[in-house]
Amino acid sequence: MSKAFVKESEQDDEEEFGAPPIPAGAKNYLTPEGHLRMKTELLNLIDNERPEVVRIVSWAASNGDRSENGDYIYGKRRLREIDRRIRFLTKRLDLAEIVDPSVHFGSDQIFFGATVEYENQEGEVTTIRIVGVDEFDPLNGKISWISPVARALTKAKVGDTVSLKTPHGVDELLVLQVDYPSRGS
Repeated sequence: MSKAFVKESEQDDEEEFGAPPIPAGAKNYLTPEGHLRMKTELLNLIDNERPEVVRIVSWAASNGDRSENGDYIYGKRRLREIDRRIRFLTKRLDLAEIVDPSVHFGSDQIFFGATVEYENQEGEVTTIRIVGVDEFDPLNGKISWISPVARALTKAKVGDTVSLKTPHGVDELLVLQVDYPSRGS
């Protein structure tokens, strides 16, 4: 097979699934919810989706000419996608370190898992939650712990002002509130 059709690195899988690479030497920190979501997805792929696609491909292959058999062609493609996702999730879960943010419940200092409300220089108030690389969802206020905003805020306390370098210059962020989930929630 030509090298043009073979993926050369694991980073290709990360890019394909929209996941930023984990910084060299760093752990793949996850909240308990993020770990559960990834594990549930992996088990669903292994126990449900993959066996169903294998069944369809097997049935399609038994129908004869595979070159013009859409079920066979698309089934094989979907099977490759599922296998790639299984490999990706397995690798990420193997590197995972689950961090329970509830251990900081009641603290006013910012660490992994904190929900932080801050105000920028223009008076805009933003609420974010600092989560793992595989959990980030900026449209829902979840930012990765490796993001510039999270790095600037980490270890700050309520009332602190931190500097954030942006493409438009330095922005000052005032920490208004820090929350952590309570134990068992």
